[in-house]
Amino acid sequence: MSNIMLYAEVTKENYLHTVLFELANKAVELSKKLDNASVSALLICKTGLAENFKEAFINSGFDYVYIAENNRLTHYSTELYSKIAVDIINDVKPDIILIGATTQGRDLAPRISSSLHTGLTADCIGLDINEQGKLAATRPTFGGKLMATILCKTLPQMATVRPKVFKPAAENIIKDTKFIYIKPEIDNIEKKVDFIEFVKGLNTSINELDSANIIVAGGKGLKNEAGFELLKNFAESIGACVAASRGAVDMGLAPADIQIGQTGKTVTPKLYIACGISGAIQHIVGMQDSDKIIAINIDEKAPIFQHCDCGIVGDAFDILPKLTEIFLK
Repeated sequence: MSNIMLYAEVTKENYLHTVLFELANKAVELSKKLDNASVSALLICKTGLAENFKEAFINSGFDYVYIAENNRLTHYSTELYSKIAVDIINDVKPDIILIGATTQGRDLAPRISSSLHTGLTADCIGLDINEQGKLAATRPTFGGKLMATILCKTLPQMATVRPKVFKPAAENIIKDTKFIYIKPEIDNIEKKVDFIEFVKGLNTSINELDSANIIVAGGKGLKNEAGFELLKNFAESIGACVAASRGAVDMGLAPADIQIGQTGKTVTPKLYIACGISGAIQHIVGMQDSDKIIAINIDEKAPIFQHCDCGIVGDAFDILPKLTEIFLK
């Protein structure tokens, strides 16, 4: 029987990364196209931590959870984690491995695929099973101008998937989950890099976009640095994070870290306010699952108005200062 394995990333706060539950829901869907393939998770963590996560695994559709615990695994290590992952994968022999395209996942996945001599489709925004029962992984290419669906010729088939692309299950998917503990053989492995201290970046909007409830995004319509300053002032007045379209990033108005869209981040805030963004499909795919979308654009025919819940036709240079003044009162 086929086996879909997901990497269960533990955050620095000792929680399971939410991308696991997004992938779990998708994996259960994919498993039905593979004659009800089993869905498993690979958890690598410090001793005793796995106990905290058992209920979450049971409620998320996992048939098996492979657990490697050791106090040397308190902080992520490329050398240790990749060694453990490869050993377990060689033993379990999953057909498909899915890893969140997080900072950690983007480091770990290529190390695993290289050791296993298999392919890796990175930064995917779509997953399916084709008629031949192969994983069809879709990702943007040519700077986001095209979408490519890629098949892996070797097993296991591997892909990293952007957070927020898929939604977690609306209800618990309860299974009789089996927990399998594996003693990691890492005592003789010397780490080349050791953890000393985590320092949060100065630009808090970059760090908080993934979990932000309100995002205010600016596009080419803001024209210059003065326009983005108005955007930042408005965002601050409503407690929002600042983001940008690719057009604004290409103009040098914002850093690539806060870019939303096919070649940037995918976000799902409760409220997304698009200012001076025309609404190209490359941007829409990165924010279309927001609960509510408000668009401000001087062009009443801008495509963004076809995707928003509320549209304001007008110049952002006039509208943003007025909105900021209202919220600061």
